[in-house]
Amino acid sequence: MTAEAYAAAAGLVERSAAAYVSGVPEDPADAGFFGPGSVTWRVSTDLGRPVAGLRALMLQALHPLAMAGVDQHSNWRADPVGRLAATGGYLATITFGDRAAAERAAARVRRIHVHITGTDTITGQRYEASDPALLLWVHATLVESGIVAAGMFGTPLSAPEADGYVAEMVAAAELVGVPAGRVPASVSDLESYLTESRPGLRCTPAAAESMAYLLDPPGLDEDIAEIWADIREGVVATLPSWAQDMYGYRAAPLTPARRTEIRQALGVLDAVFLGEPGVLEARQRITLRMRAARQV
Repeated sequence: MTAEAYAAAAGLVERSAAAYVSGVPEDPADAGFFGPGSVTWRVSTDLGRPVAGLRALMLQALHPLAMAGVDQHSNWRADPVGRLAATGGYLATITFGDRAAAERAAARVRRIHVHITGTDTITGQRYEASDPALLLWVHATLVESGIVAAGMFGTPLSAPEADGYVAEMVAAAELVGVPAGRVPASVSDLESYLTESRPGLRCTPAAAESMAYLLDPPGLDEDIAEIWADIREGVVATLPSWAQDMYGYRAAPLTPARRTEIRQALGVLDAVFLGEPGVLEARQRITLRMRAARQV
């Protein structure tokens, strides 16, 4: 199976925007698991967030059992845009939604995971999507990617802020079924976990094919495709060298001027996103709540 076997990525912005809007409540019952004064809200609204999301997916795919579960059970090939939009909607809900909405969304994910089991054809190992070890890998790569992308293309976190973000996000891991005691709660613990996980990682054919599609999805509008090319370079450049090696990529170091160009591309993508129905209003709700939290 090659990347050409995947469905076209038409509607990526539109469907992602609709899912995002659905996750940002108009009248939340409470501040949710994080709250508008949290570092998590700041990272989730950072300009570098698209790079963070794509980078996390590339790292997640290097876990052969996590990738096998996606490849063998999901509709990723038939509807990759829908899968990406659904993931974005889930993250918006657990971040900006109230506790009840976040718990409902997480419960749906846990119910789906129960039915995702099988055997990875590359390693011969059995997997279960509900396995806390697999869920922890997905969680850790998402959190670490948020810190890296903000530092490279958005508003960098200070060391205390980065530690605060990692600690806050333990709640997100718990929501999907990872015991809190197993989740890194500091940057140092997170880095140690990622280093310890490396021996079990590899680029399987499914990972290579899926990520080739993700980096150069067919069917994008011409303008979005041009923006995506800049963002793609940013994603690959922020991967650790060992991950680049596994994929067979070798990104040149980003010059300050090139980083500025990628930031500009991210800004254009964000402007396009804001033009979709309901997104501007959702962002305004988030901004007003964050502003009010700073004044308390």
